[in-house]
Amino acid sequence: MEELKNHGHQHPLLMLNEEQLIGNGNGVVDCSSCGEKVSAPCFSCVECCGLYLHTTCAEAPLELNHPFHRHHPLMLLQNPPYTSGTRCVCDFCNETCEEFIYHCSCGLDFHIKCALFTFNIAERNLKELEHVALEDPSFSSKNDGGNLGKCFVCWEPLAMYTYFSLDCGFNLHKKCAELPPKMGHVCHRKHPLLLQFNSERLSCKICQVTPEEGFVYGCSTCNLAIHIDCLSPLLVIEDKSHQHPFTLFWRQIPFICDACGTEGHHVAYACCTCSIMVHKKCISLPRIIHHVLYYHRVFHTYFIHKEYSESLNCIWCHEVVDTEHGSYFCADCNVIFHVNCALKEKEWYCIVSQENEDDKSLDIPVNSITKVLERNDAGEATLIEHCKHKHYLTSSDKISEHGDKCCDGCLLLISAKFYHCLRCDFFLHKSCAELPKMELILDHRCVGKPFSGSKPFILTSDCMFQCAVCGYLSNGFSYKCNECGLQSGVRCVTLQNETLQNEVKIPGHKHPLLPYYDYEGQCSGCGSEITAAFSCKHCNFGLCLFCVLLPTRVGHNCDNHPLKLTYHKINDYTKYHYCDICEEKRDPKNWFYHCETCDTSTHVNYLLGEYPWIKLGSIYNEGEHPHLLTFVKKFPYYPKCVECGKPCKDLSLECAEPGCNYIAHWKCKK
Repeated sequence: MEELKNHGHQHPLLMLNEEQLIGNGNGVVDCSSCGEKVSAPCFSCVECCGLYLHTTCAEAPLELNHPFHRHHPLMLLQNPPYTSGTRCVCDFCNETCEEFIYHCSCGLDFHIKCALFTFNIAERNLKELEHVALEDPSFSSKNDGGNLGKCFVCWEPLAMYTYFSLDCGFNLHKKCAELPPKMGHVCHRKHPLLLQFNSERLSCKICQVTPEEGFVYGCSTCNLAIHIDCLSPLLVIEDKSHQHPFTLFWRQIPFICDACGTEGHHVAYACCTCSIMVHKKCISLPRIIHHVLYYHRVFHTYFIHKEYSESLNCIWCHEVVDTEHGSYFCADCNVIFHVNCALKEKEWYCIVSQENEDDKSLDIPVNSITKVLERNDAGEATLIEHCKHKHYLTSSDKISEHGDKCCDGCLLLISAKFYHCLRCDFFLHKSCAELPKMELILDHRCVGKPFSGSKPFILTSDCMFQCAVCGYLSNGFSYKCNECGLQSGVRCVTLQNETLQNEVKIPGHKHPLLPYYDYEGQCSGCGSEITAAFSCKHCNFGLCLFCVLLPTRVGHNCDNHPLKLTYHKINDYTKYHYCDICEEKRDPKNWFYHCETCDTSTHVNYLLGEYPWIKLGSIYNEGEHPHLLTFVKKFPYYPKCVECGKPCKDLSLECAEPGCNYIAHWKCKK
């Protein structure tokens, strides 16, 4: 009986024939290395600890100098060298590696069978394929609706070419199994290219895409890689997006793609009729798309006529678009995207079929929500009927009389011209009273559904909602999506829609701000880390959505006057850098609220609380309490909550009925 001292196991291993394997009561066992069924002859642990190995797995070398990875040897390990919870994935078959792997310090990992199989391919030792029938995807019985899987070498669909499908689970195109280990190529004439694993994750020199899986032809000296499928591109390509065919054109110098405006290398496709040259991937760019950041469809164009001579900025990145090259453009509004900006996130756009390119379904009627009952001599409405309130509303500009009141639409303190009810505590800014009944909302994708174009939202009120944009609870006006039910507060909607082509101007910064959706850094207002911002193109200044929407004036019981949002420290003495509500230190670099008259300073969050967009004094008539409840914030006296017994320091519900002392945290009731 042959004995083998295996490096990966603490006990010696014995070779078993079929009779011995069955005699051990283990006629059907899995190999502890590769996980597949073991058949005799095989090796088993002499101590009967349950270890069984194929002969090939047991005799696998401790160190494998792999022709497809010439940088370092692959080392055989019993377990992946990663911390617990980190998944180890084979770089050939893309399946999980659990035990007995070949590992390289470059980060490459392989099952034993995958490392040895690819080694045999590299050595042109293809005995495993000699008795495997080729499958034609056109007639294969395994072709289930075209879903055959992918080739483990090029990671293109098996259905593209004839292929081998081995019992061990490996799928290979015939052409990939026969790839030469070394070849010359017109795009890199200095050195031969070697077939190899893309351990350095290099992008393809021809198509500029970084392959995550499979093999490449590479030159380690020049740090260069080429996709297998990019080696021999098609000579002529026809696509329905363009009326003429494109012809392959090899180039030794870079070129600018007329379809997307970015640089290309070596492989170009030219339309001689139109005198344009493009990347291969840009031949099939969608002609018309609808983007989440814009109301109308935008059309792909190779250039823009000189009549649009002014500089046009991309509404995604806000950089100038070279109109002599490709872009997505709306001629009606002069709105433009860089091609790569428009198509950057698949969830942010949808392709419009050419049959529907003239569809005007996005045009919605502007329905007024007010009925004018009286006008003054200047033609201004002085008495209106509003669809969201049961009484008539009267116009006023007397801020001194009502300056401590909040607008029931946007929930900011009343300012400028407004309407109010003479019979109850209802106020509306003139701008909020004139909001349209229906509105197209930018940057909205229904939950669980792919983006399919902008849809009108309906103005709603008289309900508590969580804003889909900022995440805060509110009982002001909102726009509601009838498809998914999400609601957005009117301030968030107005900000989003107005910044489409207009910059945001705030008192706290000298330059206008623009929305950036892939921002990295700290908010200049509150100091928090943010991934999207309203940022300045001229200096390192960016704000989160919360800080952009901060009210400039806020009333609070801690002071007799409205407190003003303050953007810079007003005193260098550290003893003044405290919050007068919580009595904790303030960071002088962050914004705060301040009363110049009383020298009161507060943290933004402590002044606004957890629920800044719920109107105090408004009625809440849900729940089990027999009387109407009103929203309140108590200061400085904090009565105890009847539900939890703790002081009511933040938003609370108080009974409006005289003699009833009921009060409870909003958190305890919601």
